[in-house]
Amino acid sequence: MPETLLESELFGHAKGAFTAARSDRKGLFLQADQGTLLLDEIGEMPMTVQPKLLRALEENTVRPVGSDEEVPFDVRLITATNRDLPSRVDGGEFREDLFYRINVIQLELPPLRARGSDVLQLAQHFVDKFVDQSGKQVTGISEPAAERLLSYSWPGNVRELRNVMERAVALTRFDKIAVDDLPENIRKYRGSQIVVGGDDPGELVSLSEIERRYILHVLQSVAGNKTLAARILGLDRKTLYRKLQQYGALND
Repeated sequence: MPETLLESELFGHAKGAFTAARSDRKGLFLQADQGTLLLDEIGEMPMTVQPKLLRALEENTVRPVGSDEEVPFDVRLITATNRDLPSRVDGGEFREDLFYRINVIQLELPPLRARGSDVLQLAQHFVDKFVDQSGKQVTGISEPAAERLLSYSWPGNVRELRNVMERAVALTRFDKIAVDDLPENIRKYRGSQIVVGGDDPGELVSLSEIERRYILHVLQSVAGNKTLAARILGLDRKTLYRKLQQYGALND
């Protein structure tokens, strides 16, 4: 979304503020007054708009584009992102003051592959949803198919699971989802393992190599979220960054 349009969407605009502004328009903050506003993908907000958002949050007022009037609002703000915001702050891509202003209560949602049996509960939810839509007589998921769902890495998270179950319900000929109803990449998936070495002295590896493999494994398991990986590993972010730089994996 162009920066000028984003500012208008958030804060509104006055008639004549730009060519297409034929009338006054309330922005999302004023539309959500006395309610809740969700700003998704906050990490993608342009740097030029971030100070304006910070000012609005600090003063609880917005100034519509092309207007001199300050309009008060009362909104519960929820922001969401799949980015590692502290890393973006360190890289100069997100304002530190805005980060600390929105980071009052933080909820971390782990990637689907790190949520254990949640995968099966969500899968059953989607089965029920698509059964209702299609009218097919499907009651659940077979044990072998469930094992495949649990072992898969789910790079696309819940959206991918939803599409997989929609496909499975459409294709299955049985009352339970079978392995053959799943996409080939899930049927044949084999998760990566951390191999330390065997009994042969020639296969044994150093402690530093074990550490390297485990750090990269944890980072992969949390979809590259360095803040969460550092917390799991018991490291501060600077130490994790230094180690990743040493491994040549900082941009992976």
